[in-house]
Amino acid sequence: MENLLIQKFSEVNLDDPFFDTLKRDYSEFSEWFKRKADNRALVLYNDSGFIEGVLYCKYESGPGDDTTPRLPNTNHFKVGTFKFNPQQTRRGDRFIKKIFDYALLSKKHSFSDIYVTIFGNKHPYLFELFKKYGFKHYGIKKTENGTEDVLLRDLTKINGDIHMDYPYVNIRGNNKYLLAIYPEHHTRLFPDSILNNESPDIVRDISYSNSIHKIYICGMSDVTRFKHGDVLVMYRTGDRKGPAEYRAVATSLCMVESISHINDFRDENDFVDYCIKFSVFNEDELRGFYRESKYPYVINFTYNIAFPRRPNRKELADHAGLDRGERWGIMQLSEQQFDKIIELSQLDENLLT
Repeated sequence: MENLLIQKFSEVNLDDPFFDTLKRDYSEFSEWFKRKADNRALVLYNDSGFIEGVLYCKYESGPGDDTTPRLPNTNHFKVGTFKFNPQQTRRGDRFIKKIFDYALLSKKHSFSDIYVTIFGNKHPYLFELFKKYGFKHYGIKKTENGTEDVLLRDLTKINGDIHMDYPYVNIRGNNKYLLAIYPEHHTRLFPDSILNNESPDIVRDISYSNSIHKIYICGMSDVTRFKHGDVLVMYRTGDRKGPAEYRAVATSLCMVESISHINDFRDENDFVDYCIKFSVFNEDELRGFYRESKYPYVINFTYNIAFPRRPNRKELADHAGLDRGERWGIMQLSEQQFDKIIELSQLDENLLT
């Protein structure tokens, strides 16, 4: 199991082979690295103790003087160092999620954009990954190491696209649903949606299983009502360790990308290939699901925001008006119910568009 850790630069081995390409790309990298001794970065290690990824971010102000054109005269969140070995398709996705986690959960700073400089011709996969999540080519940065591309995500603009607007949730004109998930599956899908009513620190939650895209497999036929762009309030059912009134909680907001039926896939291998990238289930489990057809519905969705506070079943019924008489598997929410859940969750409404 790989480990994602928050470490000071002084605790990271600069001689790890992972840094070889950075040293080649940036002649000053080693000296810069040593100057950052007391700064912290997110570092991914493999089972053998070698580095597989590093993320370092910082805050900046003003237009600066090293890009053409200059940056907007505002506050910026800069991705200072971002590199990973893309041996598994989910790594880039997970690091991108961490960038947004850091940026949007920092209450001390107010900034209007996130930007990164990269050698797009040397790292085309990384270049396209940032573009997928709303970063646009802003300009260039010329140094003695060459010319880098400046990619900027303007957080004040909405594109009307699930990926390019991530993690913002578009609630206008989209249906809202409560979707129940059993505790054992919920924990694997949403490791940073902890079970309590206190505010979690997503930035410090360093579970490698965080990712933007999720796939959930279930037997509830009502999921066929979902359409692209619908908003899901994820609901962790009771765990039988106490009354569900207090143990079952709403935990997070997600957005539907697509719904599939097991019969939509060509064969078992096609089903496994589609699901395994973003599912919590391993290959044997997925093959079992296909053969048994017990859980024929596949929900592909983005994991946008974990609630700062998790309203429990009692609050959802008493204050948000959810009917205790209904089965809380899939439940369409009225605008009033949804708004009350957001209020109870203490979510920053600026994340809703």
